Amino acid sequence: MLNAQLLQQAKPYVDEKQSKTFWFDIRNTDRSVGASLSGYIAQTHGDQGLAGDPIVAHFSGTAGQSFGVWNAGGVELHLTGDANDYVGKGMAGGLLAIRPPVGSAFRSHEASIIGNTCLYGATGGRLYAAGRAGERFAVRNSGAITVVEGIGDNGCEYMTGGIVCVLGKTGVNFGAGMTGGFAYVLDEDGDFRKRVNPELVEVLDVDSLAIHEEHLRGLITEHVQLTGSQRGEEILANWPAFSAKFALVKPKSSDVKALLGHRSRSAAELRVQAQ
Repeated sequence: MLNAQLLQQAKPYVDEKQSKTFWFDIRNTDRSVGASLSGYIAQTHGDQGLAGDPIVAHFSGTAGQSFGVWNAGGVELHLTGDANDYVGKGMAGGLLAIRPPVGSAFRSHEASIIGNTCLYGATGGRLYAAGRAGERFAVRNSGAITVVEGIGDNGCEYMTGGIVCVLGKTGVNFGAGMTGGFAYVLDEDGDFRKRVNPELVEVLDVDSLAIHEEHLRGLITEHVQLTGSQRGEEILANWPAFSAKFALVKPKSSDVKALLGHRSRSAAELRVQAQ
């Protein structure tokens, strides 16, 4: 079983707090990959105890359900291929980066790369996926940061924290019950506001918020670095045109000036932070 294999190979390095990189093939019968390793790290060093000395695993193929579930700080999983439902469910830290195989004929933001209910109940960590996610994306997210290239219905439902960036279309009922965190959404067709549940959230234009515009650019840059996203590259190469089409979704109760954890830091400081 891949989960046990990963733990067995990584365990000596976890014990010594040494960073190490591994490579594996993965199939859709391989479920909850990374869970045993994350559990062992949390038990041995605490949830974020290995964050500075990560175990890095590269996978090729189609991952089964719950890839990167309960991911701990210090676990970095890179997947070339695609994944089923529940990617990053309950993740607490670390990194998940998912990209299509080299030479794929489809445009990443028009094809699904991860399934439904991804990032459900996540409390931390980062997820970058060069493709679309399914329905109920980032439901009950309370701290994870993510960039994907499209999502289905009920995105960011009951979200209480974290940052979600969508470089493509969303389904309906976006932001229902969302009381914390915020989202950046690319609204190329100009109809995104119709898809938002307006009860608790409001939609602002990113290009009127200089610090957020710089922060968004940094997120997309990291997305490109980690996934090779052609969609991300296209957006960055035509930044003035695309930045004008991004919306920021936040709870009505949140002060936009405090969303990034500060009130007065300059765009230049944020640019350094994003690098």
